[in-house]
Amino acid sequence: MSLHTIDIAIIGLYLFLTLFVGFYISQKASKDLQSYFLGGNNIKWYYLGLSNASGMFDISGIMWTVSILFVYGLKSAWIPWLWPVWNQVFVFVFLAAWMRRSNTMTGAQWITFRFGEGRGSTLSHIIIVIFAVISVIGFIAYFFEGIGKFTTTILPWDLSTDMFGFHLSSEHAYALILCGITTVYTIKGGMYSVVGTEVVQFVIMTISCVVIGFIAYNSVTPEQINAVIPAGWKDLFFGWHLNLDWSNTPVPNVNNKIGQDGFEMFGLLFMMMLFKGIFSSLAGPVPSYDMQRVLSTKTAAEASKMSASTILVLYMPRYLMVAAFAVLGLVYIGPELGKMGATIDFEKILPAAIQKFVPIGWKGLLLAGLLASFMGTFSAFVNAAPAYIVNDIYKKYINPDASQKKYIRLSYVASIVLVIIGVSAGFFTKSLNSLTLWLTSALYGGYAAANVLKWIWWRFNGYGYFWGMLGGLIASTTKLFLFPEIVDIYVFPIILLCSFIGCFLGTFLTAPEDEETVMNFYKQTRPWGFWGPIKRKVMEADPSFSPNKDFKRDVFNILVGIVWQMSQVVIPIYFILRENYHLAVWAVVFFVTTWLLKKYWYDKLDETENAKKEANVKLVDESVPVN
Repeated sequence: MSLHTIDIAIIGLYLFLTLFVGFYISQKASKDLQSYFLGGNNIKWYYLGLSNASGMFDISGIMWTVSILFVYGLKSAWIPWLWPVWNQVFVFVFLAAWMRRSNTMTGAQWITFRFGEGRGSTLSHIIIVIFAVISVIGFIAYFFEGIGKFTTTILPWDLSTDMFGFHLSSEHAYALILCGITTVYTIKGGMYSVVGTEVVQFVIMTISCVVIGFIAYNSVTPEQINAVIPAGWKDLFFGWHLNLDWSNTPVPNVNNKIGQDGFEMFGLLFMMMLFKGIFSSLAGPVPSYDMQRVLSTKTAAEASKMSASTILVLYMPRYLMVAAFAVLGLVYIGPELGKMGATIDFEKILPAAIQKFVPIGWKGLLLAGLLASFMGTFSAFVNAAPAYIVNDIYKKYINPDASQKKYIRLSYVASIVLVIIGVSAGFFTKSLNSLTLWLTSALYGGYAAANVLKWIWWRFNGYGYFWGMLGGLIASTTKLFLFPEIVDIYVFPIILLCSFIGCFLGTFLTAPEDEETVMNFYKQTRPWGFWGPIKRKVMEADPSFSPNKDFKRDVFNILVGIVWQMSQVVIPIYFILRENYHLAVWAVVFFVTTWLLKKYWYDKLDETENAKKEANVKLVDESVPVN
């Protein structure tokens, strides 16, 4: 791509500003681990919400989402349910509050809070650290692959070279440089630097979304879109089969992409996504940046607000950009893609559209915004993972009496090592789509069973957690290496079954956890679920204790929240397509669901927390740092 001096200057200014902000506020992170990884629980919840949204606004994800909207049309709005994207709804409705009440620093430290200090708890503690590290390495590889593809298309310089008998492509050279810059300010400033830079990055990204949305809206007409899409492309709802045939369009080779993805049986895919989504969402956030933001808030109520604000500020601008790039690609780049035959790379639609349509000045701002989306997400993972190595391995098992400075220095080393391993894995990644499907469907499939049971079942113990997690990890890794040709989502039930077998065998073949530990967890966290024997003992010991009776209300809010989130996905798409009737319908849906959530969720947050205090429920003081 040919860049004007103005665009290069804007990109350079952004990189300088990011490093400056990161280093300027880094001194706050040097006090102790609590400050380094959680910002001392002093960061405002709305800043954490913007930071969390920035972390989810990743360039690799945008490229993938543009490609699936190009290929699947409005039905692509369902495909992110592979994660599922609505796990955030479960989090803000009730899981964020449950997590924050633990007053822990990491998901692994939470295990001790749940299962105590026995051997089963130790094994569980170790297995969740292993899972956290594996998932972070996988995501670093994913980001490395995505930013490499993007930068080689948008930046004009060829950086390919040969060294030590190894050929370094320009794609990988750019990725190494950007990963290096991001790692430097993340390591230096910890959570303070991450949040500070991500807030700046989110502002830049939002402006970029509006700019590209304006360009697409004024560059493409509905008639031009209708001329290049197949029948059914604009249909949000679906039957058993996908029924999209690109044969009579300028890009007939899109049919090959649908065949490779294995999504033709869309009804079956949806059922699998729904099945997986319920378990994965109830399990709670995986031990990464999302959980870290929850644990960084001041109170349980603020944790819930932070998680909801992430959805509210993220989806409309993000999908405005996605829809804009997709329609520009369909109308103006489609014919060029059609000439590529079976070798078409749909993940390059986004950078190709930037190269062709964005004017000087705005191009620099837009590219800075997209680089920000990469750096924000990458820094979030780089900051989250070392906490598990330093706080949950070194401090807990090796040297619990080391100085805070030593812990922070080791956090620097852990960050660098994990980045090196993740980047090395990124050299062997062939496709964002394949890596996305494995991360979301197979690897996380091994996480779901044990992490659902930990919330809702009193008898579940540390051994059950360990063997459930181990069974899932073995099953997902076996799938990756022995059956790579099978679409990951379709083997999720098998991976889940392996994990559940491990959970139940580990639980019933060993003794229950210490009763006092489980009672303390139940009383402090107040989950709903199958807690009968423990609930009775807690109420006998403390007649003023009020058990959680919000299950029905939480389910209602989850259903409303999923529709609320979906409205924010489709509204900007319908806007770009000028489908004004559907736009109006979904706008009404958005306002109605917002009102319902305000009445039945938001207004109940402080009421719930105050009721707990009035009942004299003994909670850990959330202002006291965890040592």
